[in-house]
Amino acid sequence: MSQNNNQGDKTIAVDKSQTTDIQATDEQLIAWINSRRSIGSLDMPAPTSEQIKAVIECAATAPDHKKLRPWRFIVTQGAARSELGEALVTAAKEKAQREGETLSEKTMHKTANLPLRAPVIITVVTHMQAHKKVPPFEQMLSAGAAVQNLILALKAQGFSTVWRTGLLCNEPAVKAYFNVSADDYITAFVYTGTSPTEKPVRKPIDIEPLTRFEP
Repeated sequence: MSQNNNQGDKTIAVDKSQTTDIQATDEQLIAWINSRRSIGSLDMPAPTSEQIKAVIECAATAPDHKKLRPWRFIVTQGAARSELGEALVTAAKEKAQREGETLSEKTMHKTANLPLRAPVIITVVTHMQAHKKVPPFEQMLSAGAAVQNLILALKAQGFSTVWRTGLLCNEPAVKAYFNVSADDYITAFVYTGTSPTEKPVRKPIDIEPLTRFEP
């Protein structure tokens, strides 16, 4: 695993690993992907450091035009979650001040506790690069694909997740906390851990209004 010095010691940049054959039928794999659900409140046990490295390797196999690797992964756990909560409160105060509002103590307390809803948070941020053949929107989509790979890899390890962002994720105070430049974005807070309840079954999705086949 290599460290990315541009993002500080909070950032993990992992080289892509070689793929291996999946021992499952096409039908089983499709059913497994369709069973993914977002779980809002998560408990221990959480993925270990080695398991987190493994899922980041999967995330790093996302489609990536010209191999720019326009994403970084920051793992927040333990006491660092409270530090992130403080950054969110600062961001909320600054946002409210700009809008001429005042935050209540209740809102500040709730905001500070947001990162405590899971034992581990993997934050995915962009690392956009100027390239004449890879426009910014492609790099952003690559980051989104990395998030989905991350979520599915965590599911494969038996963990639950929820992809969060929110109105505060790209406020200056939060970007500063993660060492994210003004031209980059926080694309996901992937909360992960173990679901305290059984996952609900997803209702079938009608894809007819979402799909068009050209003749």
